[in-house]
Amino acid sequence: QLVESGGGLVQAGGSLRLSCAASGRTFSTTFMGWFRQAPGKEREFVAAVTWLSGITYYTDSVKGRFTISRDNIKNTVYLQMNSLSAEDTAVYYCASSSRLQSARIPSSYDYWGQGTLVTVSS
Repeated sequence: QLVESGGGLVQAGGSLRLSCAASGRTFSTTFMGWFRQAPGKEREFVAAVTWLSGITYYTDSVKGRFTISRDNIKNTVYLQMNSLSAEDTAVYYCASSSRLQSARIPSSYDYWGQGTLVTVSS
């Protein structure tokens, strides 16, 4: 089970930190990721982190602004989002995978959270 928190309303240029707490069979996790879906658009990859080694991946539009991290003890993954703009407005989803596939595609993930809304006002 994945439970996200930390979404909300923020002004452009502001920051938010999303959290995703995992419970259950976490020992087999290979990587965790964040995706987002804006109204009328497809779900898109944002960032991912490998669970053991902490290697990170980002989509180009968030590089330098967003940081993904994980706490293996707390079974939690975070997404620190800085310099937010209206284009970042979306529902953000946390996902976990026990596979060895690309972290950038939704079908690589086994479990998904319910999503948390991030709204950036311009």
